[in-house]
Amino acid sequence: MPGMLSLDELRSAVEAGSIDTVVVAMTDMQGRLQGKRLHAQFFLDEVAEHGTEACDYLLAVDTDMNTVPGYASSSWETGYGDIALTPDMGTLRVLPWQPGTALVLADVNSVNDGSPIAPSPRQILRTQLERVDERGWTCYAGTELEFIVFEGSYEQAWDSGYRGLVPANRYNVDYSVLGTSRVEPLLRDIRNGMASAGLRVESAKGECNLGQHEIAFRYTDALTTADQHVLYKTGAKEIAARHGYSLTFMAKVNEREGNSCHIHVSFRAGDGTPVMAGDEQYGLSETGAAVVAGMQAGLRELTLLYAPTINSYKRYCPGSFAPTAVAWGPDNRTCALRLVGRGPSLRVECRVPGGDVNPYLALAGLVASALDGVERGLPLPPPVTGNAYTEPDTEHVPATLEDAAALWAGSGLAREAFGKEVVDHYTNMARVELAAYGSAITDWELRRYFERI
Repeated sequence: MPGMLSLDELRSAVEAGSIDTVVVAMTDMQGRLQGKRLHAQFFLDEVAEHGTEACDYLLAVDTDMNTVPGYASSSWETGYGDIALTPDMGTLRVLPWQPGTALVLADVNSVNDGSPIAPSPRQILRTQLERVDERGWTCYAGTELEFIVFEGSYEQAWDSGYRGLVPANRYNVDYSVLGTSRVEPLLRDIRNGMASAGLRVESAKGECNLGQHEIAFRYTDALTTADQHVLYKTGAKEIAARHGYSLTFMAKVNEREGNSCHIHVSFRAGDGTPVMAGDEQYGLSETGAAVVAGMQAGLRELTLLYAPTINSYKRYCPGSFAPTAVAWGPDNRTCALRLVGRGPSLRVECRVPGGDVNPYLALAGLVASALDGVERGLPLPPPVTGNAYTEPDTEHVPATLEDAAALWAGSGLAREAFGKEVVDHYTNMARVELAAYGSAITDWELRRYFERI
């Protein structure tokens, strides 16, 4: 595949002088790439075979990289030791937008015995995919990320306190060819950069919020999709910066439409036969019906994996194309779970995640709940074919991070699927975020209370 490299191809590129730097990166709890830039020859001589190390606080800090209490695996009491970053050579690729640079993603292991670090997002997904593999299945997935482009650099946005940001489009450019042409030089560079890095680009289109766009990629196996997702988010920001733009995947930037990340999931048997398609209602097989039932049954308990920040929950507004009802429906964009396609292309689209989602965690949650539905033979609830926002007697997506964290912490499904260590780790992540937000003085408070109270 174009952009992908074998170790021998990297060695030849280094000898030819076309690659001099290799980025070794893991994915942290927030879904960000963290790691090192290594001299390419050093990578070949030492790291390719033996890996490298990083501080274990990378899985125990907040978004600002502050050390915070409450993590069993990493703390001042344990001395903030090292973790091993073990390169997954199947992810080695050229980074076309960074001259002379290749990148490889790493799994996170113990420096003592090489065992996987359970709270690592990539390991959490791997564990669930091993359960899928035990059935002789493969999980396929695609993620649809939206972002908003603003004029000016990230540094200018920071220095202005994120006030007065000017969107790259002044009006709604949803599906508009004319409107999207305004930022086509940026979109084209992102598309071509990702294609040259080995991703299969499908399309780009405008979205509803001002300056909002989406670039879509071909689905593939779930782990590869998550790997490509985090690479794309990082690369899109780096390319935007080169154009003098800042773009954001924040779930909700303003009062208009938020940035979604719809996730499509399906399963296939070892011979390629679609597991979910059949002759039951709406083209589902009996197993497919149990998959959808499991995803719906587990959605509230696992929402923390789909909506990990304070800001995530501000997307969930009636009439916003962000779901509030825990319901499924055939080709119904008002439902949390939308059944899409037919026959071999039949799949579930989960519309709960926003652009701030960690794809490894979200996919792990969808797989775990799907398998729970199959293992328990859960019956499929009736679909919602009308407006789910106004449907009576339906459960709702948790309204706040606090609600989602409480559901996650008390979830039997989460403890059975992920284990106590993972549940406690991500419960603490939510508590840290809630504490940080609770102590902040917002602009809204100043405007409301400074003079008038």
